[in-house]
Parts: sequence; structure tokens; C-alpha cells
Amino acid sequence: MNSRFACKCAAAILGACFLLLPVKGDDLRAADKYEEMINCDLHSGSCIQPLGNHMLVLSVSPRPVKAMTDLMFEIVVKGDAKLTGLPFIDLGMPGMDMGKNQVTLTKRGEGTYTGAGVIVRCKSGRRTWRATVTVPGIGSAVFIFDVIY
Repeated sequence: MNSRFACKCAAAILGACFLLLPVKGDDLRAADKYEEMINCDLHSGSCIQPLGNHMLVLSVSPRPVKAMTDLMFEIVVKGDAKLTGLPFIDLGMPGMDMGKNQVTLTKRGEGTYTGAGVIVRCKSGRRTWRATVTVPGIGSAVFIFDVIY
């Protein structure tokens, strides 16, 4: 084998290896294929989803929303809501069973409910989370958002 050919082959192999290396800082976000599902930016403020003939508003504080931090969740059901029980929030990750992590809500005013909860840090490094808000008698809405580690 001639040396020019061997050098070209080695350069091609090294170049391919460099292309496969993750870019520092972007590697975890690129690995989260569920990031494109995000429909809510809780870092900036409240998010709104339709729920039947109603609107459902979700807020989380403090902001920005960080994992492993005590968080206060608030939902507001806008419209003439006939609830058959207290709303609740199931926290999880799209495409991954995280076990039960439910935020119990209590009534704070007409159509307003609050409760405390924690978003855990996923070992995989993924940061895309899902809050499924269930309003008994009306239905459920899904908020998909990013958290900070």
C-alpha cells in the first residue's frame, strides 16, 4: 500500500471521528428528541391550553423553573367550570416512565388552585418535562416544558 493512500485513509477516518464527537453544551439537548414537543415556556410566565369550552392557565414559581427545587404550581380554570373534584397535576417526562409524581392542588379562589411539588433531575440528562393537568368533570390538558438543571 502506498503511503499517500494510507495518509488519505487515516485523515478520512480521523475526520469522521471528529464529526461524531458531541459539541460541548449541546450534547444533552440534542439527545432530547422530545424537545420539539415543547408547547410551554414556564420560565417566561404562564402557559394557556384549551380544555373543552374552557381555558386552563398553568404557572410555576419561582422562575426560572429548576429541578430539585420546591416549586409552587398554580392553575386557573377560566370559564363556567363545573368541577366534580379537585384538579391535580401529574409530572413526568414524555416517553419515559418516571413513577408517580403528583401535585395535589387546593382551592385558593374562584377557579384558582395551587399546590407544591418538585421536578426531579433525570439521570439521563433530559430536561423536557410534561405536566398533565386533570380537571375532574372537564378533562385534561398537557403542558410540555423545559427545566433547568
